[in-house]
Amino acid sequence: MYFIEISHTGLGKNRRIRGNDYSVLEQLATAQIAIWEEMWKKKLEKEERAKNRQSKTEEARERSNQALEATKAIENILAHTLVVDDAIDWEALKDKSEFPKPKPQPPQPLALPLPPRETDPRYQPEIGLLDNIFSSRKRKRIDNAKILFKNECDKWEELKKDINRKNTELEEQYQNDLKQWEIEKQDFLNRQKEKHAAIEKRKKQYLDKSPDAIKEYCELVLSNSEYPDYFPQEFDLDYNSETKILIVDYSLPSVDDIPRLKEVKYVKSKDELVEVFLAESVVSKLYDNLFYQVALRTIHELYESDVVNALASIVFNGWVESVDKATGKKVNACILSVQASLAEFSSISLENVDPKACFRSLKGVGSSKLHSLTPIAPILNISREDKRFVSSYEVADSLDESINIAAMDWWDFENLVREIFEKEFAQGGGEVKITQASRDGGVDAIAFDPDPIRGGKIAIQAKRYTNTVGVAAVRDLYGTVINEGATKGILITTADYGPDAYEFAKGKPLTLLNGSNLLHLLEKHGHKAKIDLKAARQELADKEKQSKSEE
Repeated sequence: MYFIEISHTGLGKNRRIRGNDYSVLEQLATAQIAIWEEMWKKKLEKEERAKNRQSKTEEARERSNQALEATKAIENILAHTLVVDDAIDWEALKDKSEFPKPKPQPPQPLALPLPPRETDPRYQPEIGLLDNIFSSRKRKRIDNAKILFKNECDKWEELKKDINRKNTELEEQYQNDLKQWEIEKQDFLNRQKEKHAAIEKRKKQYLDKSPDAIKEYCELVLSNSEYPDYFPQEFDLDYNSETKILIVDYSLPSVDDIPRLKEVKYVKSKDELVEVFLAESVVSKLYDNLFYQVALRTIHELYESDVVNALASIVFNGWVESVDKATGKKVNACILSVQASLAEFSSISLENVDPKACFRSLKGVGSSKLHSLTPIAPILNISREDKRFVSSYEVADSLDESINIAAMDWWDFENLVREIFEKEFAQGGGEVKITQASRDGGVDAIAFDPDPIRGGKIAIQAKRYTNTVGVAAVRDLYGTVINEGATKGILITTADYGPDAYEFAKGKPLTLLNGSNLLHLLEKHGHKAKIDLKAARQELADKEKQSKSEE
């Protein structure tokens, strides 16, 4: 599972987008940022208009209209989606923009002036009366004219060479620029093609009803849903492909986020603008009605967009983060929950319903006054348990200096790694869980370090190797760190790493521990063993021969 975190400082928005395909995530992130930029642009335009507005009466009227629109927007949250096709347009996800860099233009060659002409008057000797009398004098004038012409010809030849050289350089530069432009354009097109292929792949996985693709598709549907700026628009989904039940944990705005302005009046006598707010009872009613609408709208959007009939039932759990007035601490409580099957929801005409009555008819659960934020138990909860985790057993106590851990059973080795790291992390209150047997020395354990600065989720891989570990294993670890959403990765082996492995790990949140490091960790926690790679190679080879002979 990959994720991309995006934010917009002006709007104060932050969002983490998750998915199994990084190329699709890039497209989603780009689309979301574009939406935020448009929202920010509109906000700046409104602020600019407010600054430059000449008449306070007009300002009061405009702000009153905006307040009325904000209230109507809340009242029409459900109606807004009924005129929208919520199915994902896969083509719209594709980046079909042209290569932005302009193509280099051929250079304008430098012009070469005409060569000197011997018949030009300036190269003709001026022969006077005395020149005709004294032949030597005439000859000198003729020779001087010829020398001048020759010098000018030599200069022209030099100029010709210089211009030809510069023209050649300009052409070579143009050809280099053109070649680089073509390379960059092809690279742009290749990346575009790869992203398109990734989207097509995800589309096929969705059409094939892959559970992960179904979940990601539903996340995309909800991400595309347009809500007012104050909506968190954060949600978590869980999909069961066997029961075709989708659970939606949806974050809702707190009552303090709801617009309360009713109108703005310009009081001429005081030359000031006076804001008039909605009564508390009106706000409470508006708030409750909003949540009923959001629940119905979310279920509608998911069912309408489900073109492969992957959803048989949807559970909507509405969560609100607020401050507990008794303790002053932030709490996140589920305040309404409803489950609707496709059959019963399809029979409802949403354009005509009363949201609260419809919610109740679906046997929705929630306080009669949602604005009181009374917590309720969700109809169904999203399972937070990682099903990969399995029970483990202790190995370290059975070790002594005669045990060659480079030749021990692979499952024993993975449990040993889990155990030694559990002791290491337990000092800071952390825990380590071992994953299901992979029989390839892959992802062995996940560590959870509670340290608020250095901690987080840590992916651990173990390699019971007798040969040097190459860069491929380190690349795999880095991919696992990204896929797991981990803060760090640790690779531990009984052997050592090649220089390319260490080089790849530079600057990345990866730690490479070799056999010596492993022995040091064992000794640190009171255990001794040995690593003899040569003996291990022979022992493992003998075991493999024996296994084949028994077959």
